[in-house]
Amino acid sequence: MSEIKVASRYAKSLIDLAIENNALQDAYTDMVLFEKVVDETPELEAILNNPIVPLDKKTGILNGIFADKVGKLTITFFKTVVNKGRSAILFATAKQFVQQYNQIKGIVTADVISATALSAEAREQIVAIVKKELGANQVIVNEKVNGKLIGGFILKVGDKQFDASIASGLSKLKKEFAQ
Repeated sequence: MSEIKVASRYAKSLIDLAIENNALQDAYTDMVLFEKVVDETPELEAILNNPIVPLDKKTGILNGIFADKVGKLTITFFKTVVNKGRSAILFATAKQFVQQYNQIKGIVTADVISATALSAEAREQIVAIVKKELGANQVIVNEKVNGKLIGGFILKVGDKQFDASIASGLSKLKKEFAQ
């Protein structure tokens, strides 16, 4: 079975357990923290992925880093996954957890690449459009500036992309003239 499928199942189990214990928001906060720490510390990911590192060492490292930062449910979850020899999927499980949580809560992430930083008004318009079109409760906007776009923006939500950049328009014109 693929790593993503396994991670998705573990994430679903953690969500169910968190809901049962009225700790869904806490578990979400813990998974976001875990994802951030692993993202910023490639050594931690390497240790979790290394089959040679003993399970008790991995548990000890996770305890040392997260014991006072995450809830008891999350620490227990980490121990369980590590003891089953599945520490390599913890990072993928955290990502899947966040994704499933966002789906449950109606939270959508919109990635916007623009030639210049978005104004507050433009950001609000993008949020309003995405909420309306997708029926989302909340929209998280991730902004990136790319001067090569010349002007306009590219909006990505999930697997959909809307390209309103000047560079893209010029490229289309160039192709039309070439024909």
